[in-house]
Amino acid sequence: MHAFRLVAALVTTLVITLPVSLQAQAQTQAQTSEQWSEYDDVFEDGARHANIWQWGWSGIYATSLAVNAYQSSEASDPDDRFDARVGVVKSALALGGMLTDRQPHPAALTEYERLKASGDLSGVQALGLQLAQAERERRGWGAQISSLVVNGVAGAVIAADGRKSDGAINFATGMLVNELQIWTQPNQASSAINRFQPANLSLGPITIPGEYALHVAPQQLGATWRY
Repeated sequence: MHAFRLVAALVTTLVITLPVSLQAQAQTQAQTSEQWSEYDDVFEDGARHANIWQWGWSGIYATSLAVNAYQSSEASDPDDRFDARVGVVKSALALGGMLTDRQPHPAALTEYERLKASGDLSGVQALGLQLAQAERERRGWGAQISSLVVNGVAGAVIAADGRKSDGAINFATGMLVNELQIWTQPNQASSAINRFQPANLSLGPITIPGEYALHVAPQQLGATWRY
């Protein structure tokens, strides 16, 4: 009789525990799949955006170089020829920078695919942090110093030619173009990190690690927490 009760208790425990275990396992697999999907978006979209940005701006500077090269000898106004020669130098430097300072996203996508194939989620997370750091650095003050120097020298050269207003316009236009170049760079990794930040939920003596995200929209403020 006691043996029967023991077997019945074990069977009841298995009947209760097994579905809960399977449900938890399925939930974990779903969350992992969702994480991989999010990383797919970050790295694939970032690489696609980087290629469009790289070739787009390279084309703009190559076109500017060709136009300025033509104007430097064919323009009827001597001032226009002088400004075009300055433009040739600026466009050549900008095009050279585009060709030598490549975006990190295509290389990050290659590394991500390798890590994903081996199931190294922690390695992917570290790679995402590195990519986000690179994105922030490419938008920092260091990215603006070279443009400030080049456009400052170009504006000063034109101003020294007796045309201070033209020099100021050349400087301001060059800085505006550089700002557009900087702020149109891909930032998928930075945006993903801004969406979810590490957080711990405490329920009495129990602490559950997870992530939270803030959602700001017109007439709405909300937050999401996931574990």
